[in-house]
This record gives sequence, structure tokens and C-alpha cells, in this order.
Amino acid sequence: MDVLDEITLTGVRAFGYHGVYPDERREGQEFVVDATMYLSTARAAASDDVADTIHYGEVAERIVALVAGEPVNLLETLAARLADDLLARDAVRRVTITVHKPQAPIAVPFGDVAVTIRRARTDAAPSVRTGEGR
Repeated sequence: MDVLDEITLTGVRAFGYHGVYPDERREGQEFVVDATMYLSTARAAASDDVADTIHYGEVAERIVALVAGEPVNLLETLAARLADDLLARDAVRRVTITVHKPQAPIAVPFGDVAVTIRRARTDAAPSVRTGEGR
């Protein structure tokens, strides 16, 4: 396997209504997402063209839209939804997603609750350009 580079976004904040309790679904809370995408950035480095890489601003906006979207019960489900969306981008070969829930309904003092998942594509090699809709 070729060596893959990384593009990482940390601390993307979004308001969502995820959780197993009715008050979480009703009142919502802030979630924080860290996402690392593994891909080759060689073409982008050579061309100096954003079309040859992943536009991290667009990725951040997509993360916010997904967190603010359809509620789920579990952080695991939300993380998988985010991973699937990022892996749909042609250039992305693997992802690591961490979803933090800093205001989780836990009865004891705590600093953070987070779920981290790692996913990889299993299909053929990526196309050279990532194209629109990333």
C-alpha cells in the first residue's frame, strides 16, 4: 500500500439532538468532532490546486450539517455516519472520526465522553482528482 498523507480537522463544533434520553432529543447540545482523512496529497502539492485535494472548509461544513441533521441515539452511529460521508469522497482512503459529547448526561464529574472509529474503503484505487461534491 502506498503511504497516505493526513488532513485533520479538530474541534469542529455543532449543535445536535442526539442521545437516548428524551431531554437530549428535545433540548439538544453541542458536539465536537475531530476528523482525519487519509489520502495522497502528492498531486495537490505538485499542482498547488485545491481541486486536487480535499477542501477542508467544505468538509467542516458537511460535518456540521450531519451533526445538526437527523438525530441518532448513539455516538457510534453518528461517528459511522460521518465516516461514511467522508469515505464517499474519491480521494479519501481511510478516516478516523472522534465524536465528543462534553455535556453527556453523566451523574458524576467528568471531562469528556468520546467515541473514536476508524474506517477504510475497500473498493478500487481513488481517482486522480476528487471532483465536485466533496
